[in-house]
Amino acid sequence: MDMQRFMWTREPLDCHISEDKVEITTRSKTDLWQRTYYHFQNDNAPVLQMETEERYFSFVVKTNFAKSHHRFDQCGIVMYLDSENWLKASVEYENEEFQHLGSVVTNNGYSDWATTEIDASVKSMWYRLSRREDDYCIECSEDGIRFKQMRICHMQKGTGKIRFGIYACSPEESSFKAVFSDMQLTECKWKAHDGQQPD
Repeated sequence: MDMQRFMWTREPLDCHISEDKVEITTRSKTDLWQRTYYHFQNDNAPVLQMETEERYFSFVVKTNFAKSHHRFDQCGIVMYLDSENWLKASVEYENEEFQHLGSVVTNNGYSDWATTEIDASVKSMWYRLSRREDDYCIECSEDGIRFKQMRICHMQKGTGKIRFGIYACSPEESSFKAVFSDMQLTECKWKAHDGQQPD
């Protein structure tokens, strides 16, 4: 990946960017969420992204969150278009027993959260974001080889030029170092559906 193509939407407390690794130290009380259930709007997480008009691609990144230690500490993959239209996938720290592997899709100012519990011993996760025009697939992997589908979604503003990349944040009184590596931009790994034909 050419890291010079990446730009910040809000910078973190501290960061280090090299050819093969990005380290982000989060600020406390930073997050991304819009309205649903909690009725608050959080839009201050640091986001590092690149732009593309390519309609078919996959973006892969490995995250390491061994330093996360406080409730909701998180880091992962993101496609942030504007404050009310974005998606993300991450592992959120919960406690010493379990954490939440999940994804959030936000369209027109309302977020949803799809999540499952995983053991707290997991300290790294791979993600793959794939685009097929204005539809998207988010996958995860513990080894970077076998990816499992987390969700398929439609982004109402996800046509034409988009921005995608990585993020890290600490919604409560916390700060931790998130490490991102093995970033790749490839042909779309999310193949066309081979079942029922489009209407």
